[in-house]
Amino acid sequence: MRERALRKILFVCTENSNRSQMAEAFARIHGEGIVEAHSAGSHPSGTVNPRAIDAMAEVGYDLSTHHSKSLDEIPHDSYDVVVTMGCGDDCPLLPTTRKEDWELPDPRDMRPQEFRGVRDRIEKLTKRLVEEVAP
Repeated sequence: MRERALRKILFVCTENSNRSQMAEAFARIHGEGIVEAHSAGSHPSGTVNPRAIDAMAEVGYDLSTHHSKSLDEIPHDSYDVVVTMGCGDDCPLLPTTRKEDWELPDPRDMRPQEFRGVRDRIEKLTKRLVEEVAP
């Protein structure tokens, strides 16, 4: 029996420190065995926001093992889906079968409850995406 190929998803935001990191984490949580998730930033900050680490710890995911990456640091494979996070012209066009833009505000400077709201929205969008790309 042939092993089925994982769907490759790339999440891109400007800094790769909040939104795309959380989306990658949720894709790994909800898409285990279905997707191969990556994230990157068009202008990476170099670090994952400690507030994002705390917000993901609240839902049982250790984001402290992630690091902020540029597009040059991720596999240059063909992606089945590329999701941008409302970064407009800062997000480059990447070759993909499917592209989505989730117009999400950058939660970097939000109060904790608002930050959690963005996190929860990302989880809902990511769950929907995983369900849609599942074979």
